[in-house]
Amino acid sequence: MVREARKNDLREILELYLHLHETGVPDQSEQLTAVWEEILRDDRYHLLVNEVEGRIVASCTCVVVPNLTRDLRPYALVENVVTRSECRGRGYATECLASARKVAEQSGCYKIMLMTGSKEEKTLQFYKNAGYSSGDKTAFVQWLAR
Repeated sequence: MVREARKNDLREILELYLHLHETGVPDQSEQLTAVWEEILRDDRYHLLVNEVEGRIVASCTCVVVPNLTRDLRPYALVENVVTRSECRGRGYATECLASARKVAEQSGCYKIMLMTGSKEEKTLQFYKNAGYSSGDKTAFVQWLAR
């Protein structure tokens, strides 16, 4: 079942991100609490989780961005698509992406954008099967120093 993240989901979501690219779970801190509370309060920030038998097995983030073009229609950004390693191939992330699409549609978005750092054909095919195209836009990333 895909749903919006709830306050008590934080620790489980952080552990899920270990299956993405993180190398550790952040320590409990005022900063972590502040960021988490900001995410939960933001009506445009949708942290979607797929829960199976009481356990979060997949997730993605969908952020709706206001826009001054395209008849003032917003667009959506999808990030942090992840499934627990042992649960991959069962459609859980696909269900998360379908929910992100519903969020975007209900918000009146004219497009959804998603970037991946993966070069693996299986991952790229997964996004294509979910309805994303890699031929329409060219993505550039500029990493900023801490």
